[in-house]
Amino acid sequence: MSQLDFTHDPAAQSWVVSANAAATDFPLQNLPYGLFRRAGSNEAARVGVAIGDQILDLQLAAAAGRWSSAEQVLLQALAHGDLNAFMAQSQARRRALRQALFLALQAGSKQEAALRPCLLAQAAAQMALPCRIGDYTDFYTGIHHATTVGKLFRPDNPLLPNYKWVPIGYHGRSSSIVVSGSTVRRPLGQLMAPGAEAPVQAASKRLDYELELGLFVAGGNALGEPIPMAEAEQHMFGVTLLNDWSARDMQGWEYQPLGPFLAKNFATTISPWIVTMEALEPFRTPFSHPPSDPQPLPYLDSPANRAAGGYEIELEVWLQTEAMRAQDLAPTRLMRSNFKHAYWTLAQMLTHHASNGCNLQPGDLLGTGTQSGPAAEEGGSLLELSNGGKQALSLPNGETRSFLQDGDTVILRGYAVKEGARRIGFGDCAGTITPAPRATAG
Repeated sequence: MSQLDFTHDPAAQSWVVSANAAATDFPLQNLPYGLFRRAGSNEAARVGVAIGDQILDLQLAAAAGRWSSAEQVLLQALAHGDLNAFMAQSQARRRALRQALFLALQAGSKQEAALRPCLLAQAAAQMALPCRIGDYTDFYTGIHHATTVGKLFRPDNPLLPNYKWVPIGYHGRSSSIVVSGSTVRRPLGQLMAPGAEAPVQAASKRLDYELELGLFVAGGNALGEPIPMAEAEQHMFGVTLLNDWSARDMQGWEYQPLGPFLAKNFATTISPWIVTMEALEPFRTPFSHPPSDPQPLPYLDSPANRAAGGYEIELEVWLQTEAMRAQDLAPTRLMRSNFKHAYWTLAQMLTHHASNGCNLQPGDLLGTGTQSGPAAEEGGSLLELSNGGKQALSLPNGETRSFLQDGDTVILRGYAVKEGARRIGFGDCAGTITPAPRATAG
Protein backbone atom coordinates (compact mmCIF):
# COMPACT_ATOMS: atom_id res chain seq x y z
CA MET A 1 0.00 0.00 0.00
CA SER A 2 1.31 3.45 -0.92
CA GLN A 3 2.26 5.65 2.02
CA LEU A 4 2.45 8.87 0.01
CA ASP A 5 1.02 11.91 1.78
CA PHE A 6 1.30 15.69 1.83
CA THR A 7 4.94 15.52 2.97
CA HIS A 8 5.85 14.28 -0.52
CA ASP A 9 4.31 17.22 -2.38
CA PRO A 10 7.11 18.30 -4.75
CA ALA A 11 5.82 21.87 -4.81
CA ALA A 12 6.00 22.36 -1.04
CA GLN A 13 8.48 25.03 0.07
CA SER A 14 10.16 25.79 3.39
CA TRP A 15 10.74 29.03 5.26
CA VAL A 16 14.36 27.81 5.48
CA VAL A 17 15.32 29.33 2.14
CA SER A 18 18.29 27.04 1.43
CA ALA A 19 15.94 24.04 1.53
CA ASN A 20 14.25 25.30 -1.64
CA ALA A 21 17.39 25.16 -3.79
CA ALA A 22 17.05 22.62 -6.59
CA ALA A 23 20.40 20.96 -5.86
CA THR A 24 20.09 20.61 -2.08
CA ASP A 25 20.18 17.12 -0.61
CA PHE A 26 17.86 18.23 2.18
CA PRO A 27 14.64 19.83 0.95
CA LEU A 28 11.49 19.93 3.05
CA GLN A 29 10.48 16.55 1.60
CA ASN A 30 13.54 14.78 3.10
CA LEU A 31 14.02 15.65 6.80
CA PRO A 32 16.67 13.05 7.72
CA TYR A 33 17.85 12.50 11.30
CA GLY A 34 21.42 12.88 12.57
CA LEU A 35 23.43 13.44 15.75
CA PHE A 36 25.52 16.60 16.13
CA ARG A 37 27.17 19.08 18.45
CA ARG A 38 28.42 22.59 17.82
CA ALA A 39 31.90 22.36 16.35
CA GLY A 40 34.58 22.92 18.97
CA SER A 41 32.23 22.41 21.90
CA ASN A 42 32.15 19.67 24.52
CA GLU A 43 28.36 19.60 24.74
CA ALA A 44 26.47 16.34 24.58
CA ALA A 45 25.48 15.31 21.07
CA ARG A 46 21.94 16.23 20.06
CA VAL A 47 19.49 14.82 17.53
CA GLY A 48 18.77 17.14 14.65
CA VAL A 49 16.94 17.18 11.35
CA ALA A 50 18.72 18.40 8.21
CA ILE A 51 16.84 21.13 6.34
CA GLY A 52 18.70 22.86 3.50
CA ASP A 53 22.12 23.88 4.81
CA GLN A 54 20.79 24.06 8.38
CA ILE A 55 20.05 21.65 11.24
CA LEU A 56 16.91 21.93 13.33
CA ASP A 57 18.05 21.23 16.90
CA LEU A 58 15.29 19.02 18.29
CA GLN A 59 16.26 19.67 21.89
CA LEU A 60 15.64 23.37 21.39
CA ALA A 61 12.67 22.78 19.10
CA ALA A 62 10.93 20.54 21.63
CA ALA A 63 11.05 23.35 24.18
CA ALA A 64 10.36 26.29 21.88
CA GLY A 65 7.81 24.94 19.42
CA ARG A 66 4.07 24.56 19.64
CA TRP A 67 3.40 20.84 19.56
CA SER A 68 0.45 18.65 20.39
CA SER A 69 0.77 16.47 23.46
CA ALA A 70 1.32 13.39 21.29
CA GLU A 71 4.03 15.17 19.30
CA GLN A 72 5.67 16.40 22.48
CA VAL A 73 5.89 12.81 23.76
CA LEU A 74 7.58 11.69 20.53
CA LEU A 75 10.03 14.60 20.72
CA GLN A 76 11.16 13.80 24.25
CA ALA A 77 13.54 10.96 23.36
CA LEU A 78 14.96 13.04 20.53
CA ALA A 79 15.32 16.04 22.84
CA HIS A 80 17.49 13.85 25.08
CA GLY A 81 19.70 12.79 22.14
CA ASP A 82 18.34 9.23 22.02
CA LEU A 83 17.51 8.40 18.41
CA ASN A 84 17.39 4.67 19.22
CA ALA A 85 14.40 5.20 21.50
CA PHE A 86 12.59 7.00 18.70
CA MET A 87 13.49 4.20 16.27
CA ALA A 88 11.69 1.80 18.60
CA GLN A 89 8.41 3.68 18.12
CA SER A 90 5.77 2.33 15.77
CA GLN A 91 5.83 3.18 12.10
CA ALA A 92 2.63 5.22 12.53
CA ARG A 93 4.17 7.34 15.29
CA ARG A 94 7.36 7.92 13.32
CA ARG A 95 5.28 9.05 10.37
CA ALA A 96 3.21 11.34 12.59
CA LEU A 97 6.30 13.19 13.80
CA ARG A 98 7.57 13.55 10.23
CA GLN A 99 4.28 15.19 9.33
CA ALA A 100 4.50 17.53 12.31
CA LEU A 101 8.07 18.58 11.46
CA PHE A 102 7.10 19.10 7.82
CA LEU A 103 4.25 21.44 8.78
CA ALA A 104 6.45 23.29 11.25
CA LEU A 105 9.14 23.93 8.63
CA GLN A 106 6.81 24.64 5.72
CA ALA A 107 6.60 28.15 4.29
CA GLY A 108 3.89 30.11 6.07
CA SER A 109 4.09 27.99 9.24
CA LYS A 110 3.14 29.73 12.48
CA GLN A 111 6.10 27.91 14.04
CA GLU A 112 8.71 29.90 12.10
CA ALA A 113 9.32 32.59 14.71
CA ALA A 114 9.67 30.03 17.50
CA LEU A 115 11.86 27.60 15.56
CA ARG A 116 14.19 29.94 13.68
CA PRO A 117 16.45 30.33 16.77
CA CYS A 118 16.62 26.49 16.90
CA LEU A 119 18.59 26.30 13.65
CA LEU A 120 22.33 25.72 13.40
CA ALA A 121 24.28 25.94 10.15
CA GLN A 122 25.58 22.53 9.12
CA ALA A 123 28.96 24.17 8.53
CA ALA A 124 29.07 25.01 12.26
CA ALA A 125 28.25 21.47 13.40
CA GLN A 126 30.37 18.43 14.17
CA MET A 127 28.52 15.27 13.18
CA ALA A 128 28.61 12.00 15.11
CA LEU A 129 27.34 8.50 14.43
CA PRO A 130 23.57 9.03 14.26
CA CYS A 131 22.67 6.36 16.83
CA ARG A 132 24.02 3.48 18.90
CA ILE A 133 24.84 0.69 16.47
CA GLY A 134 24.66 -2.52 18.46
CA ASP A 135 25.26 -4.92 15.58
CA TYR A 136 26.34 -4.69 11.96
CA THR A 137 25.73 -7.23 9.19
CA ASP A 138 26.94 -6.85 5.63
CA PHE A 139 25.06 -8.47 2.76
CA TYR A 140 26.06 -9.21 -0.84
CA THR A 141 23.01 -8.09 -2.82
CA GLY A 142 24.84 -6.46 -5.74
CA ILE A 143 24.70 -9.20 -8.36
CA HIS A 144 26.79 -7.29 -10.89
CA HIS A 145 29.53 -6.83 -8.29
CA ALA A 146 29.31 -10.48 -7.26
CA THR A 147 29.51 -11.62 -10.89
CA THR A 148 32.43 -9.37 -11.85
CA VAL A 149 34.47 -10.25 -8.76
CA GLY A 150 33.57 -13.91 -9.16
CA LYS A 151 34.93 -13.89 -12.71
CA LEU A 152 38.30 -12.66 -11.43
CA PHE A 153 38.67 -15.78 -9.29
CA ARG A 154 36.31 -18.31 -10.92
CA PRO A 155 35.95 -17.43 -14.63
CA ASP A 156 33.83 -20.50 -15.36
CA ASN A 157 31.62 -20.24 -12.26
CA PRO A 158 31.47 -16.64 -10.99
CA LEU A 159 28.32 -17.04 -8.88
CA LEU A 160 28.24 -19.82 -6.31
CA PRO A 161 25.11 -22.03 -6.36
CA ASN A 162 23.47 -20.41 -3.32
CA TYR A 163 23.66 -16.80 -4.55
CA LYS A 164 20.29 -16.71 -6.32
CA TRP A 165 18.51 -18.53 -3.51
CA VAL A 166 19.62 -16.78 -0.34
CA PRO A 167 20.66 -13.22 0.62
CA ILE A 168 24.34 -13.83 1.45
CA GLY A 169 25.76 -11.93 4.42
CA TYR A 170 28.32 -11.95 7.22
CA HIS A 171 28.47 -10.35 10.64
CA GLY A 172 30.72 -7.28 10.69
CA ARG A 173 32.26 -5.20 13.44
CA SER A 174 30.11 -2.36 14.79
CA SER A 175 32.87 -0.88 16.97
CA SER A 176 34.88 0.27 13.93
CA ILE A 177 32.00 2.07 12.20
CA VAL A 178 32.89 5.77 11.86
CA VAL A 179 31.05 8.82 10.60
CA SER A 180 31.82 10.65 7.37
CA GLY A 181 34.91 12.87 7.63
CA SER A 182 36.85 10.43 9.81
CA THR A 183 40.27 9.29 8.63
CA VAL A 184 40.84 5.63 7.80
CA ARG A 185 44.19 4.12 8.74
CA ARG A 186 45.65 1.70 6.23
CA PRO A 187 45.48 -1.71 7.94
CA LEU A 188 48.21 -4.20 8.70
CA GLY A 189 47.58 -7.85 8.01
CA GLN A 190 48.97 -11.10 6.73
CA LEU A 191 49.87 -10.95 3.04
CA MET A 192 50.72 -14.03 0.99
CA ALA A 193 52.66 -13.13 -2.14
CA PRO A 194 52.26 -15.37 -5.22
CA GLY A 195 54.79 -18.19 -5.05
CA ALA A 196 55.86 -17.38 -1.49
CA GLU A 197 56.25 -20.15 1.08
CA ALA A 198 54.98 -18.11 4.02
CA PRO A 199 52.94 -14.95 4.60
CA VAL A 200 54.29 -11.75 6.11
CA GLN A 201 52.66 -9.08 8.23
CA ALA A 202 52.63 -5.84 6.27
CA ALA A 203 50.46 -2.89 5.31
CA SER A 204 47.78 -3.64 2.73
CA LYS A 205 48.88 -2.70 -0.78
CA ARG A 206 45.46 -3.29 -2.38
CA LEU A 207 43.23 -1.05 -0.28
CA ASP A 208 39.77 -0.52 -1.76
CA TYR A 209 36.38 1.03 -1.12
CA GLU A 210 32.94 -0.50 -1.58
CA LEU A 211 29.89 1.55 -2.52
CA GLU A 212 26.94 0.44 -0.39
CA LEU A 213 23.77 1.53 1.32
CA GLY A 214 23.09 0.81 4.97
CA LEU A 215 19.65 0.04 6.40
CA PHE A 216 18.95 1.00 10.01
CA VAL A 217 16.56 -1.28 11.89
CA ALA A 218 13.59 0.30 13.65
CA GLY A 219 11.59 -1.78 16.13
CA GLY A 220 13.23 -5.18 16.55
CA ASN A 221 12.01 -8.70 17.28
CA ALA A 222 12.23 -11.02 20.27
CA LEU A 223 14.80 -13.80 20.21
CA GLY A 224 13.32 -16.80 18.45
CA GLU A 225 10.56 -14.82 16.72
CA PRO A 226 11.09 -14.31 12.95
CA ILE A 227 9.96 -11.19 11.09
CA PRO A 228 7.67 -12.15 8.17
CA MET A 229 7.82 -10.29 4.86
CA ALA A 230 4.39 -8.81 5.54
CA GLU A 231 5.82 -7.00 8.59
CA ALA A 232 9.38 -6.29 7.41
CA GLU A 233 8.82 -2.68 6.41
CA GLN A 234 7.53 -1.81 9.87
CA HIS A 235 11.02 -2.69 11.12
CA MET A 236 12.89 -0.49 8.62
CA PHE A 237 13.80 2.98 9.91
CA GLY A 238 15.94 4.54 7.21
CA VAL A 239 18.93 4.40 4.91
CA THR A 240 22.45 5.82 4.91
CA LEU A 241 25.45 5.64 2.57
CA LEU A 242 28.04 3.07 3.61
CA ASN A 243 31.67 2.52 2.56
CA ASP A 244 32.83 -1.00 3.40
CA TRP A 245 36.59 -0.42 3.17
CA SER A 246 38.35 -3.60 2.04
CA ALA A 247 41.98 -4.76 2.04
CA ARG A 248 41.89 -7.02 -1.00
CA ASP A 249 45.29 -8.66 -0.49
CA MET A 250 44.49 -9.52 3.12
CA GLN A 251 41.03 -10.68 2.12
CA GLY A 252 42.27 -13.12 -0.52
CA TRP A 253 44.51 -14.88 2.01
CA GLU A 254 42.30 -14.98 5.10
CA TYR A 255 38.72 -15.35 3.90
CA GLN A 256 38.70 -19.14 3.47
CA PRO A 257 36.93 -20.98 5.01
CA LEU A 258 34.99 -18.61 7.28
CA GLY A 259 34.79 -15.38 5.26
CA PRO A 260 35.89 -11.76 5.84
CA PHE A 261 37.80 -10.85 9.01
CA LEU A 262 40.66 -8.33 9.37
CA ALA A 263 40.36 -7.29 5.72
CA LYS A 264 37.00 -5.68 6.54
CA ASN A 265 36.77 -4.84 10.24
CA PHE A 266 39.35 -2.03 10.44
CA ALA A 267 36.83 0.64 9.36
CA THR A 268 33.37 1.16 7.89
CA THR A 269 32.31 4.73 7.08
CA ILE A 270 28.69 5.91 6.98
CA SER A 271 27.11 9.23 6.07
CA PRO A 272 25.86 11.21 9.09
CA TRP A 273 22.21 11.47 8.06
CA ILE A 274 19.59 8.71 8.09
CA VAL A 275 17.08 9.25 5.29
CA THR A 276 13.84 7.74 6.56
CA MET A 277 11.85 5.14 4.67
CA GLU A 278 8.98 7.63 4.65
CA ALA A 279 11.10 10.12 2.70
CA LEU A 280 12.01 7.39 0.19
CA GLU A 281 8.39 6.41 -0.46
CA PRO A 282 8.11 8.20 -3.86
CA PHE A 283 11.13 6.32 -5.19
CA ARG A 284 9.83 2.79 -4.90
CA THR A 285 10.07 0.55 -7.94
CA PRO A 286 8.79 -2.93 -8.83
CA PHE A 287 11.09 -5.81 -7.96
CA SER A 288 11.45 -9.26 -9.44
CA HIS A 289 14.05 -11.86 -10.32
CA PRO A 290 14.42 -12.69 -14.01
CA PRO A 291 11.94 -15.43 -15.01
CA SER A 292 14.86 -17.74 -15.85
CA ASP A 293 16.29 -17.42 -12.31
CA PRO A 294 15.07 -19.25 -9.21
CA GLN A 295 12.18 -17.37 -7.64
CA PRO A 296 12.39 -16.44 -3.94
CA LEU A 297 11.26 -19.03 -1.46
CA PRO A 298 7.84 -18.21 0.03
CA TYR A 299 9.24 -16.66 3.22
CA LEU A 300 11.18 -14.14 1.07
CA ASP A 301 8.33 -13.31 -1.27
CA SER A 302 5.19 -11.19 -1.14
CA PRO A 303 2.93 -9.37 -3.62
CA ALA A 304 3.87 -6.04 -2.02
CA ASN A 305 7.60 -6.71 -2.40
CA ARG A 306 7.14 -7.60 -6.06
CA ALA A 307 4.98 -4.53 -6.68
CA ALA A 308 7.18 -1.93 -4.98
CA GLY A 309 9.97 -3.50 -2.90
CA GLY A 310 12.82 -1.88 -4.82
CA TYR A 311 14.11 1.69 -4.62
CA GLU A 312 15.60 3.87 -7.35
CA ILE A 313 18.60 5.56 -5.73
CA GLU A 314 21.44 6.97 -7.82
CA LEU A 315 24.87 6.20 -6.33
CA GLU A 316 28.26 7.73 -7.14
CA VAL A 317 31.90 7.43 -6.07
CA TRP A 318 34.23 10.43 -6.22
CA LEU A 319 37.98 10.54 -5.58
CA GLN A 320 40.31 13.37 -4.57
CA THR A 321 43.98 12.52 -4.24
CA GLU A 322 46.46 14.36 -2.07
CA ALA A 323 48.04 15.83 -5.22
CA MET A 324 44.64 17.04 -6.41
CA ARG A 325 44.07 18.84 -3.12
CA ALA A 326 47.51 20.46 -3.37
CA GLN A 327 46.62 21.63 -6.88
CA ASP A 328 43.21 22.86 -5.68
CA LEU A 329 41.47 20.40 -8.01
CA ALA A 330 37.95 19.22 -7.25
CA PRO A 331 37.22 15.52 -6.73
CA THR A 332 36.60 13.49 -9.87
CA ARG A 333 33.73 11.05 -10.30
CA LEU A 334 34.83 7.46 -10.83
CA MET A 335 31.46 5.79 -11.45
CA ARG A 336 27.69 5.87 -11.13
CA SER A 337 25.17 3.08 -10.51
CA ASN A 338 21.65 2.63 -9.15
CA PHE A 339 20.31 0.61 -6.24
CA LYS A 340 17.45 -0.65 -8.43
CA HIS A 341 19.91 -3.27 -9.76
CA ALA A 342 20.20 -5.01 -6.36
CA TYR A 343 19.30 -8.70 -6.44
CA TRP A 344 17.53 -8.65 -3.06
CA THR A 345 15.41 -5.90 -1.50
CA LEU A 346 15.88 -4.25 1.87
CA ALA A 347 12.81 -6.08 3.18
CA GLN A 348 14.20 -9.44 2.04
CA MET A 349 17.54 -8.71 3.74
CA LEU A 350 15.81 -7.93 7.02
CA THR A 351 13.39 -10.85 6.83
CA HIS A 352 16.12 -13.35 6.03
CA HIS A 353 18.31 -12.02 8.85
CA ALA A 354 15.55 -12.63 11.38
CA SER A 355 14.17 -15.82 9.76
CA ASN A 356 16.09 -18.08 12.14
CA GLY A 357 14.90 -16.12 15.16
CA CYS A 358 17.92 -13.79 15.32
CA ASN A 359 16.85 -10.82 17.42
CA LEU A 360 17.35 -7.48 15.68
CA GLN A 361 17.32 -4.28 17.73
CA PRO A 362 16.67 -0.59 17.03
CA GLY A 363 19.85 0.90 15.58
CA ASP A 364 21.24 -2.32 14.11
CA LEU A 365 22.81 -1.70 10.71
CA LEU A 366 22.47 -3.90 7.61
CA GLY A 367 24.84 -3.18 4.71
CA THR A 368 23.58 -3.98 1.22
CA GLY A 369 26.87 -5.10 -0.29
CA THR A 370 28.57 -3.32 -3.17
CA GLN A 371 26.12 -1.75 -5.60
CA SER A 372 27.57 -1.99 -9.10
CA GLY A 373 25.66 -1.51 -12.32
CA PRO A 374 25.54 -3.83 -15.34
CA ALA A 375 28.17 -1.90 -17.35
CA ALA A 376 31.92 -2.22 -16.74
CA GLU A 377 32.21 1.48 -15.89
CA GLU A 378 29.58 1.09 -13.17
CA GLY A 379 31.74 -1.00 -10.84
CA GLY A 380 31.28 -0.06 -7.19
CA SER A 381 34.90 -0.80 -6.22
CA LEU A 382 38.38 -0.30 -7.62
CA LEU A 383 38.74 -4.07 -7.77
CA GLU A 384 36.16 -4.00 -10.54
CA LEU A 385 37.11 -0.75 -12.25
CA SER A 386 40.78 -1.77 -12.48
CA ASN A 387 40.03 -5.40 -13.45
CA GLY A 388 41.66 -6.76 -10.33
CA GLY A 389 44.47 -4.18 -10.48
CA LYS A 390 45.48 -5.03 -14.08
CA GLN A 391 44.14 -1.85 -15.71
CA ALA A 392 44.88 1.35 -13.80
CA LEU A 393 42.37 4.20 -13.93
CA SER A 394 43.62 7.49 -15.41
CA LEU A 395 42.71 10.58 -13.37
CA PRO A 396 42.28 14.09 -14.85
CA ASN A 397 45.56 15.38 -13.34
CA GLY A 398 47.63 12.58 -14.90
CA GLU A 399 47.73 10.29 -11.86
CA THR A 400 46.59 6.69 -12.05
CA ARG A 401 44.99 4.37 -9.52
CA SER A 402 44.58 0.61 -9.32
CA PHE A 403 43.98 0.73 -5.56
CA LEU A 404 43.94 3.53 -2.97
CA GLN A 405 47.05 5.40 -1.89
CA ASP A 406 47.69 7.27 1.34
CA GLY A 407 46.12 10.71 1.23
CA ASP A 408 43.29 9.65 -1.08
CA THR A 409 39.81 10.85 -0.10
CA VAL A 410 36.90 8.71 -1.25
CA ILE A 411 33.46 10.34 -1.31
CA LEU A 412 30.22 8.39 -1.77
CA ARG A 413 27.15 10.34 -2.87
CA GLY A 414 23.56 9.26 -3.30
CA TYR A 415 20.31 10.87 -4.31
CA ALA A 416 16.84 9.83 -5.41
CA VAL A 417 15.28 11.47 -8.46
CA LYS A 418 11.97 10.68 -10.10
CA GLU A 419 9.48 12.58 -12.23
CA GLY A 420 6.75 14.01 -10.03
CA ALA A 421 8.87 13.91 -6.86
CA ARG A 422 11.30 16.29 -5.18
CA ARG A 423 14.95 15.23 -5.43
CA ILE A 424 16.38 14.16 -2.07
CA GLY A 425 19.95 13.22 -1.13
CA PHE A 426 21.98 11.58 1.59
CA GLY A 427 24.89 13.98 2.15
CA ASP A 428 28.51 12.98 1.58
CA CYS A 429 30.10 9.83 2.98
CA ALA A 430 33.80 10.66 2.94
CA GLY A 431 36.99 9.15 4.33
CA THR A 432 40.69 9.89 3.85
CA ILE A 433 43.38 7.19 3.93
CA THR A 434 46.27 7.72 6.36
CA PRO A 435 49.49 5.66 6.56
CA ALA A 436 49.58 2.29 8.28
CA PRO A 437 51.24 1.78 11.67
CA ARG A 438 54.52 -0.10 11.72
CA ALA A 439 54.32 -3.84 11.54
CA THR A 440 54.91 -5.55 14.88
CA ALA A 441 58.27 -7.13 15.55
CA GLY A 442 58.66 -10.89 15.57
